[in-house]
Amino acid sequence: MIAFLKGDFVLKTPSFVHVDVNGVGYEVQISLHTYSKIQNLDKGILYTHLLIREDAHILYGFFDISEKEMFQQLIAVSGIGSSTARVMLSYMKPEELARAIIQSDVRVLEGIKGIGKKTAERVVLELRDKLSKHPLESNISPMKNNTLHQDALNALTALGINRLAADQNLQKVMAAEPNLPVEELIKKTLRIL
Repeated sequence: MIAFLKGDFVLKTPSFVHVDVNGVGYEVQISLHTYSKIQNLDKGILYTHLLIREDAHILYGFFDISEKEMFQQLIAVSGIGSSTARVMLSYMKPEELARAIIQSDVRVLEGIKGIGKKTAERVVLELRDKLSKHPLESNISPMKNNTLHQDALNALTALGINRLAADQNLQKVMAAEPNLPVEELIKKTLRIL
């Protein structure tokens, strides 16, 4: 799996971008949300999701982790394909989409092109509990740009710990001892969980 691409944005359109990563060009499908974030950038990082189909390998790119997480949640819903998920993320920011789903606001979801009442209801039914238990990453931590914090949080969730609980305890440890290396940070957080 390709987790992210870091390189030069050679060609940018509202639906895809060509990213040059050390001389290799990747075509990455994007949403309008991502396009609005990268349109004035010459280079950067796109978090990616590789979709492998019988007839194609399609790389989807996202400006932030929360958008990637929302995309992955949406395509897991029966009847929502990658194109529909991309359209949904073009209409609404990931946080707005999550809020609409958590609040069971079917009418807002129906306002998205290609989403009918039954599909909107299915999205709410299948994702409401997941999103309320595990909020999108951008809604969890005010320290999300801190790589030490992010690395430790990713490691803790990889160990099977609830993301919200891990984040709260991680912040407590970081507040008490701000200059710990990532390994110590993880160990101390595990002790108080």
